[in-house]
Amino acid sequence: MKRLMWVVLGCMASQWAWADWALDAKASSVQFVSVKNAAVTEVHHFTQLTGAMNDAGEATLNIDLASVETGIAIRNERMQKMLFNTAKFASAQVAAKVDLKALALKPGEFLDIDQPLTLTLHGTSKTLSARCRVTALAGGGYSVVSLAPVLVQAADFGLAAGVQALQAVAKLSSIATQVPVQVALVYRPNA
Repeated sequence: MKRLMWVVLGCMASQWAWADWALDAKASSVQFVSVKNAAVTEVHHFTQLTGAMNDAGEATLNIDLASVETGIAIRNERMQKMLFNTAKFASAQVAAKVDLKALALKPGEFLDIDQPLTLTLHGTSKTLSARCRVTALAGGGYSVVSLAPVLVQAADFGLAAGVQALQAVAKLSSIATQVPVQVALVYRPNA
């Protein structure tokens, strides 16, 4: 099977050698936007990401929810405890099945795709779609950047009560329950 794969790849004149890829956490980011009091918009991110993609095109992204960074320590703690409940749900997982044949690109070439993915957050899984640009990197690997935010509804993942608790403790008139999420991910071949 592997030999056949190499022959097919050679025929496609691709520079890629299918292997497993690991997420380059230092070159990757997951950011989300919150809106409070119907007018104040803030951008937050997670500092701890891991992930991989195998030669079957099964890609994963794991987000350590305790690594949420809002720029304010007490808000980080409140989001960890009141929203994400990191003592019980330490991470969020994203899984996708990628068509590697479509991604047989030369370094610098890119492809815009609508990628179905499964987000598992707070014990609930939901299928979403992400509009992404996948770019082949020199030396192997891929850059995956969302072209449009993925909209995550708090209620879909059992987070509405957590949003209400944050709103009450911060004495806010509102916190939006639909959150735009942007990603910039880099997967590099395992050595």
